[in-house]
Amino acid sequence: MNKNEPVDDIEDSDDVDETTEKTFFSEEEVVEIVEEALDPLDQKEKELNDLKEDMMRLRAETDNFRKRLSKEKEDSVRYANEKLFKDLVPIYDNLKRALEAPDINIQSLKEGVDMTGKQFLTFLEKHHVKPIDALGETFDPNLHEVLSQMESDEHEEDTILDEFGKGYTIHDRVLMPSKVVTSKKS
Repeated sequence: MNKNEPVDDIEDSDDVDETTEKTFFSEEEVVEIVEEALDPLDQKEKELNDLKEDMMRLRAETDNFRKRLSKEKEDSVRYANEKLFKDLVPIYDNLKRALEAPDINIQSLKEGVDMTGKQFLTFLEKHHVKPIDALGETFDPNLHEVLSQMESDEHEEDTILDEFGKGYTIHDRVLMPSKVVTSKKS
């Protein structure tokens, strides 16, 4: 057969390639082929649904965790000073007892207040509150607050001559500055 000759009937030709033949499938075969093609899609859809469920579960767990943290933070702030006040209340009780004593005299009152003062200083030390030593020191604006100045030729300028109010630090931070009188040259 010549390549340029028209082919009238391809089925009658001996040169017909097997791939050009029409193949017909039965309905069962088509259903089977489609099902096989859809299996990976169904599997991916199941995986996607599983991932969505996992995400929803994780989101719920995260929300619960966030709520629990918020409540713990709120409780922590609310009860942050509990330990402090457990140590402070007995000092108040001792002062109250001293004032309510039936046969009180000045000397016993003074002794009671002195003991309570020592108890209070122990309380401050326990909670890392320390007094600032100011008298005779050079003025430091980080530790002291100047209320007034006094002329003095005996002291260097900005030397603390008097203290109206004691200052305190807590750990490394100033809780309240010392209220002081400093020297100045006349």
